[in-house]
Amino acid sequence: MQKINVINLPSFLRKTLKAFALKAEIRELGCELNRIGRSRNWQLKATFEQIQSIITFINESNEPSWQWLASLLSCQYHDLSHEHLVEVANSLSSITVASIMARTDCTIAQARKVLDEIEDMG
Repeated sequence: MQKINVINLPSFLRKTLKAFALKAEIRELGCELNRIGRSRNWQLKATFEQIQSIITFINESNEPSWQWLASLLSCQYHDLSHEHLVEVANSLSSITVASIMARTDCTIAQARKVLDEIEDMG
């Protein structure tokens, strides 16, 4: 079972131009995006893979007003547990320290630890 990350998005609509298109894409990826009460803040519920898909979409869209969201979501990588890093590494076709680091934005020490664990299991 994949962990669902809950991310608060302060002033989501005020910071984002073409918010309708961004919200539609986020929801199309299977994420939950809801407004928190009557405030201007929103909440995103997504798995790690969905977060990666959102970041990729934002970077490919070249919409400057969406970049704050990509930066905020990238910070979520630093909160990954060791078990989650192992899970992500197992999903990669070629497992190297560089590929783990590129996919998860983890440290080199974390990537080496994950790679050692995977090699011990295999």
